[in-house]
Parts: sequence; structure tokens; C-alpha cells
Amino acid sequence: MLCFPHSRVEKPILYVRKNMTGRYLTKSRFLLAMECPTKLFYTGKPNEYADQSSEDPFLAALAEGGFQVGALARSYFPGGHMIGQLDDQVALAETARLLQQENVVLYEPAFLYENLFVRVDILVKEDGCLRLYEVKSKSWSPAEEKSFVGKRGTLAAAWKPYLYDVAFQACVVGKAMPEFSTEVFLMLADKTARCPTDGLNRKFRIRRLSGGKAEVLAVDLTPDDLSVRLLTPVPVDTYVSMIVNGEGTKDFDPLGFWGTLRYFAECYAEDRKIPPEPGGKCGKCQFRSSEENGQKKSGLKECWKEAFGWRDEDFGQPLVLDLWDYRKKDKAISAGKLKVDDLEEQDLGMRDNGDDGRPGLSRTRRQLLQIDKTKANDDKPFIDRDNLKREMGAWCFPLHFIDFETAMAPIPFTAGRHPYEMIAFQYSHHVVEENGGVRHAGQFLLADPGVFPNYEFLRALKTELEKDQGSVFRYSHYENTVLNVIHRQLREDESPPEDSEKLLAFIESISHSSSGNEYSWQGSRDMIDLLDMVKRYYYHPLTMGANSIKYVLPAVLESSAFLQRKYAGEVYGAEGGIFSWNFKDKRWIEKENDRVKDPYLLLPKMFADIAPEEMEHLMSGEEENVIRHGGAAMTAYARLQYEEMQDFERQAIVDALLQYCELDTLAMVMLYEAWREEVS
Repeated sequence: MLCFPHSRVEKPILYVRKNMTGRYLTKSRFLLAMECPTKLFYTGKPNEYADQSSEDPFLAALAEGGFQVGALARSYFPGGHMIGQLDDQVALAETARLLQQENVVLYEPAFLYENLFVRVDILVKEDGCLRLYEVKSKSWSPAEEKSFVGKRGTLAAAWKPYLYDVAFQACVVGKAMPEFSTEVFLMLADKTARCPTDGLNRKFRIRRLSGGKAEVLAVDLTPDDLSVRLLTPVPVDTYVSMIVNGEGTKDFDPLGFWGTLRYFAECYAEDRKIPPEPGGKCGKCQFRSSEENGQKKSGLKECWKEAFGWRDEDFGQPLVLDLWDYRKKDKAISAGKLKVDDLEEQDLGMRDNGDDGRPGLSRTRRQLLQIDKTKANDDKPFIDRDNLKREMGAWCFPLHFIDFETAMAPIPFTAGRHPYEMIAFQYSHHVVEENGGVRHAGQFLLADPGVFPNYEFLRALKTELEKDQGSVFRYSHYENTVLNVIHRQLREDESPPEDSEKLLAFIESISHSSSGNEYSWQGSRDMIDLLDMVKRYYYHPLTMGANSIKYVLPAVLESSAFLQRKYAGEVYGAEGGIFSWNFKDKRWIEKENDRVKDPYLLLPKMFADIAPEEMEHLMSGEEENVIRHGGAAMTAYARLQYEEMQDFERQAIVDALLQYCELDTLAMVMLYEAWREEVS
């Protein structure tokens, strides 16, 4: 239980002020400032500064399951008053009015203390105590209770943002309501809980409103639906006290927690920039833009100009931030090495000349290659032909290229399932024959609302791949992870399908067991990771060190005369050409300013109601991201599941999903074809 002392006043609820300007520190702005205090100056200025993270809040919450989780959490606290849809100032007044009741439940009440403003997900006032529940789209199990603090008594990095979030809320509410004690909880999805009923997720429908908000319709919930709590309140008072008292973290030195809040709030209220302190963190700055004059300004450029006295021309070369997987950025920047061509071999910490004992480029050798090509202004690709030829010589035809799309449903589709179980709802499959023939061999998409697709997904994939013993390819480890998850789901299913043994055997034939899996296997046709081959045997300067297929494909097309000849005409999806399930007479080679256009930009919009810059945000992301294209497919799936829409809107999203996924596997084929031409 927390207490926040405050001088007594005649009316202790002092969070309604006249002439509110809105320049107050919210929890989202506070968390942004914890990433980098200077960001407070750039945020909230969409017409002035580029913001790569300015995603549609509706789509973000939809994809992560925030709307459904929030509605389910409120179902566990019935009879509450919804304040969330109200204007801030009206919400403050309504919160104050309702809190005059002896006992009350409030959804998204508002509190303001000094220049600090919060909305609490769920607030329960009972017996002189205020209980704050912060609902998060994150899973947790009772076994993880000690995971909030590490072995050295410091707060775990993975939990810091969540704990800082609730600490901020507890501090503001406690100061605004000093006559009450407070208790703070994180409301998290319990990974050990099993859904008690079928179709529970279908009872939470979403209607989009203006301003990125939504109306969640919880329909026909029964006592059985709520008999097992899929969300569990995790008390975090201990950790909030640690944060407020300066224990377990040095993030708030030297001002302390409360002093830091006040400093951030004051700077934001006055629109005063906190002096930048550049470092490796700048590599993830969302206020970064390469646009020229006349476009939105780059916050990162402003910071570096201010800190280092740079001019616009200094940004003409790649920054040290752009060096792939470089883990010594802070040290390099502190030493004044700000650009890639400032770096030397000794800056990479290479051991044994960078040799890691595997064929091809080690991590540091690949970094050195990027540095050398940057210094030489060399834009030609590096290809390890000998090792590529050796690897490719072991492949068995026909070659199969597959790509999966997945999601995680916060509320399970069927009884017995856990929250946030992986859902494999789509794949694409291309085949290359030994004679060079290419065809889009198959696809799968099952996005019907409330249908658990994993076993049908696996059966369809099995049917397509079991016809021969050809090599199977993926791009990144993720497909292997997905198959491991389905393997576990089949083993743990209380009512497994009749063909479960055959499905398990199929998984074990084309994958390998992940670390931590209680079962161990290595498939005879274990999928070959093209991403790993890119990292070891191929580097194209046009990718700027990025390795996702979205960056590699345009670079490969730019440098491959073979691909430009083959795909310049309308051969793809044409009669007598390359068979496609979703394209007709498609030309993949189009040029702009004498450069090959990104093929992904030639696809139709996935969402008719999304601005181009928002779609670009959804399509961004590196290869380690489990959501291909930074969330476009997952967002599309979530919309098909939960959003109210007309049939033609659903069909447009389905068509776009099929085309995007087909291009993913075609991109893998094109990469293979370019390599084949190089080594033959």
C-alpha cells in the first residue's frame, strides 16, 4: 500500500484547473522522455518534425489486442463508469464528481496534479483505498513473480517501462488524492490460464471512432465466460516504492523520481528543449528523417548539429548508427567517431582476425566490409561465390520457398487455449524446378473470425511439401519458431486431432527443435535460412546494413541484369509465363530516377482508410521482428477478426494479404535466381 503525503488543503481534489493548455506531462510523454529527454521537444509536432512512430493509435491497439484486453479487464470489474471517451477537462470534472461516492469503479478516470496528467485504466475506490489497475497487452505467469528484479537487486530492463508507467500513475494519483492510500496492480494475461468457453473472443467487437479511439462492444458475456480469469492482477506496490525511493535503478539520478517528473513536466509545459546527449540510442530515434528542404525537420539532425556543431552536409555520409549490429556505438560516439568511415578495424573489437570458425563472413568481418565499402564509396555487392556455390550444390530440387504470417490473440478462440497463443493464419509457397521453372505453387489464408487456424494451416502445408524431398527455404528463424509452437500445441491439446501424430512427424521433418523445447529433433529436410546465408555470403551497400527481405530485394533487383531482363515484361501471372494465384500480367521492374522501384511499393494499398505514411510505418521493420513488414499482416488479421466492416472491405484486405505474402516468397525466389546466375 502506498501513501503520498501532501499538504492538506480545503478541497483536496485539486485536479480541475481553469485555462488548461494541455501542455502537461502524460505517462506516454514521460516514457518517451525516459528514452531520451530531448524527445519531449519534438513530440506532438506532427506538422513540423518527422515522426516515424506516429502510428494510427487505433491500429496499434488493435494489432496488440489492447482494445479486447481492456474490455475483458473491465468485465472483471462490472458496474463501472466509463470516462475515457470524454474530453480531458470534462473527464477531470466527471472523475472528481464520481469520486465523491463512498465506493465506485471508474474506467479511464483522469487526474491532474501540477503539470502531470494521467488516465488510469481501471480505478476502484473502496473502503478508503484507491486501487489502480494498469491493463497491459502482455502475458505473464505466476512463476515469473520474481522476474521484476534481477539478481543484483536492480529492476529488470524488460519490465522497466511497465513499472515506470504505473509508478508515474501512482505518483500523480497519490499526490492528487492524498487523503487516500493507494494500491497498484499490473493487469496481465495469465499464460497458465485456459479459456473457459468457445467463441469468447467473438464477444468483443470493435467499432472505429474518430481520433484513433474505438468503441468496444462486449456482447452476451455469461458467467461461464468469466469463470476463469484470463487476466490477473499482479501487485507491484513494492516495485513502485523502489522507483519512488530511488532503489533498483539509477535512471532518475541525480534529481530522484519526483524531481525528474517535475523537470520533464516543466520543460514540456514551457516547450523548452532539454540539451541532447547523443549516443547509440539515437539509432532508434523516431524523429529521424532524410528528407531534404521543404519536408518535415529531423529531430536527430537538430540534436547532432547542436551537440557536435554539424552542418547539413555532414549528414551526407552514413552515420555510425547505420553500421549493422554494431554494439559499441556509445563508445565510438564518445570518442568522436560519428560516421561509418571514421571507424577502423580496432573499433570493432575483432578477435582472431574476426574468424568465428564458420564459412563466410563473421559479424565483425561483415561490419568491416560495410566500413571499407563506405570509405571506398563502393556500391557494388559483395558475393562469396565459392561458399554460395558449395551450399547451393547440396540443395535438392524442386526448391520450396515458404513464408508464414502469424498473430497472437489476447482472448483465445476456443476453450482450453491460453491467452496470446500463436496463430498461424497464412503462408505462401513458391517452387523452383531444376530447369529454372518458377511457379507460385500454393497459398493458405484462414482469417474467419473466431476460427483457430493452426492445424488446417499445417495440414495444407504438409500436403504441398510432402510430394517430394526438395529443399525447403525460409527467411529468418521465425518459421522454425512457429512450427515449434504448433508442435507444442499439438502435444498439449486435451483433444488432439486424429492426425496429430502425422502432423508432429511432418513438423519434425522440416524443422529443428528450439532451445528450451523438452523434445529434441533435427529434420532431414530442415528448412534452410536464406537470411543466414545473406549475412554470411552477401552484402549489398544499398541496404545500408539492413538484412530484411524488404531491403534486400530492391538492392538485388538494382544490381542483377538477369532479374531486370526476366521481370521487366508482363511475364508474372501471364498465360504461358510464371503461374501466380494472385497476379495477372504483372511487371515487377519499374524504374524511377533510373533506379528500380521497390516492388512492395507496386502493390495495392492493404488498407483503403490508411494514409500512405502510416502504411510505410506498418511496412517498416528489421528481419528480427516477428511481425513481417512491421505489423501490416498482423494488423490486417486483427481487423478481419474484430472490426465491424462491410463484405467488400473484408475482401479487399484478404486480397491484399494474399498479394503481399506471395511477394515475400517471390522475393526469396528472385534472390536465389540472382545468386544462381552469379555462381554458375
